[in-house]
Amino acid sequence: MITVSDLSFNFGGQLLFKDVDLKFTPGNCYGIIGANGAGKSTFLRILCGELEPTKGEVSIPSDVRMSVLKQNHFAYEEFTVLDTVIMGNRRLYDIMKEKDELYAKPDFSDEDGIRASELEAEFAELNGWEAESDASKLIQGLGLSDEMLYTVMSELKESEKVKVLLAQALFGNPDIILLDEPTNGLDLDAVMWLEDFLADYFGTVLVVSHDRHFLNDVCTNIVDIDYTGIKMYVGNYEFWYESSQLIQRMIKMQNKKNEEKIAELQSFISRFSANKSKSRQATSRRKLLDKLTVEELPASSRRYPFIGFDMDREPGKEILHVEGLTKSLNGNTLFKDLTFHVYKDDKIAFVGNELAVTHLFKILCGEEEADDGKFNIGVSITTSYFPHDNSPYFDGHKESILDWMRQYSKDQTESYLRGFLGKMLFSNEAVFKPVNVLSGGEKVRCMFSRMMMFGSNMLIIDQPTDHLDLESITAVNNGMKNFKGNILFSSHDYEIVNTVANRIIEITPDGFVDRRGTYEEFLEYKKSNQ
Repeated sequence: MITVSDLSFNFGGQLLFKDVDLKFTPGNCYGIIGANGAGKSTFLRILCGELEPTKGEVSIPSDVRMSVLKQNHFAYEEFTVLDTVIMGNRRLYDIMKEKDELYAKPDFSDEDGIRASELEAEFAELNGWEAESDASKLIQGLGLSDEMLYTVMSELKESEKVKVLLAQALFGNPDIILLDEPTNGLDLDAVMWLEDFLADYFGTVLVVSHDRHFLNDVCTNIVDIDYTGIKMYVGNYEFWYESSQLIQRMIKMQNKKNEEKIAELQSFISRFSANKSKSRQATSRRKLLDKLTVEELPASSRRYPFIGFDMDREPGKEILHVEGLTKSLNGNTLFKDLTFHVYKDDKIAFVGNELAVTHLFKILCGEEEADDGKFNIGVSITTSYFPHDNSPYFDGHKESILDWMRQYSKDQTESYLRGFLGKMLFSNEAVFKPVNVLSGGEKVRCMFSRMMMFGSNMLIIDQPTDHLDLESITAVNNGMKNFKGNILFSSHDYEIVNTVANRIIEITPDGFVDRRGTYEEFLEYKKSNQ
C-alpha cells in the first residue's frame, strides 16, 4: 500500500499540486492522467523517493519492494541483458554476484562456506533458481529472442533496450510497480502482452500512459492531475472520460439556465430601478440577483486541439496500385514482392515490421527508391505525408512557427495561416515562437497544421501520436476517422488502428497478410490460424 498525506509540490516557483490525500492498494492498477506539464512524471518520482515533496509525506511499508521503469536507456551498457533484467530485484542480483565471488576464491574458507550457505538460502527464497527462465519469459513476451539474454546492452538497438528495461521493472514480482509511459516504443503485440501481464497483477501498479486502449484494459482507477489537484476515480479511462464529459454538459446546461435568469433580472433592474413605483420590486430582484451566481466550470489545464482534413477534390477510380515492391536495408530484406491495390474508401493500417512500413511510406512519397517493383498513383490523387521522423522539417530552421508554415502555403496571409495553427493550439503570440526551440509535441502539432492546409485526398501517416497528450491523440483519432478520403497509416495506438482502419496489411519476414475488417477482426483471424 502507498499512503499519500497532505502532499504539495512546488517546482521552480510553480505549484504543481497541493493538499493531496490518496491511498493506493494491492490488486489495483491506477492510471495517472493529466495535460502535458501537469506533473504526472513528477508525482511518480515523489512516490518512489527520487524527489522530496514541498509538504506532506508518502508512506510505504518497509517490507514492500517497489520497482520503477528506468528512463535512461544507456544506464546498463556494460551489462548483459540477463543481468540487466535481474537487477529489477537488486537484492537477488547482489546475492548472485556475491555467491560468484565466493565460489571463485582460490582459498575458500570455513567462514566463506557459512556465508555461502546463508546466501544460498536467501537465493532460493527469492526464486533465484528460476531467475533466468523468468527473465527469458519476460523478454520473449515483449518480442525479443531468448538468445539475446547474454548479449551486452550496448549492442542492442534503442527499441530493444526499451523492452529490456520494461522487463527489468516487471521482474521478480515486485509489490509495487511504477511505470512512466511503458508503451512508448512498443509494437502492438508487445503492448497487448503487457496488458495481459498487468490485468490480473497481484500488486499495486501505477502507470502514466497516453494509450487510451491500454488504460481501458488495465486500469481499475484513474488518478487525474488537473489544476493543482489530484483526484482519484473508480473505473477505467473510458468510464472517467464519459463521466467527466457528462458532468461538464450538465453544469453547462445549468449555467445556461442561470445565465438566462440573471439576464432577465438585470434587464428588469436597469429598466425600473429609476422608477419610483417599481423601485421596491427592483430592490427585491437585486437581492435575488446577488444570491444567484453562475457556478463556474471546474478550472482545467487541458486544451483540446482540432484536426480536420478536407479534400480539395474527390478521388477518381484509380487510386494506388503497388506491384512487386522489394526493399532491403543493410543486407536485410524489409519486404519482398509486396503487392496491393488501394480502392475507394480504404483506410489501411500497416502493422508488423515498423522499419519496413516506414521505408514503404518513404517510397510511396518519393523520398526513397525501391530495389524492385513499381507503384502507380492515380492522376486525381494528391497526397499528404506525416513522417515518423519529422526532424528534417525543423533541423537548421530558426524562423517562427508562422513563417515556417508560410513556406508550405499558397495563401501567404497571416489570418489564413493562423486559422490552421489555431486549430492546433498555436494562438496569439505563440505563432512567433522559433521552431528550433519547439518540444516534440509542438513539432507534431505543427506537422498536422501543415497537413490540414493541403486539401489532399490521400493521407500517408507514420506513427502520429509520439509526444502527444491524450487530448491531442483523441483529436488525431477523430480527424482520421472523419476523413472522407484514403489513409495509409501505422500507429502504436490500438484505439486509432481499431477505429480508423477498415483493412489491415501486416508485413512479416515471410511476406505479407492483407485482410479487410477492423484490427480486432484481424487479430481474431490470426488467432484462429495459428
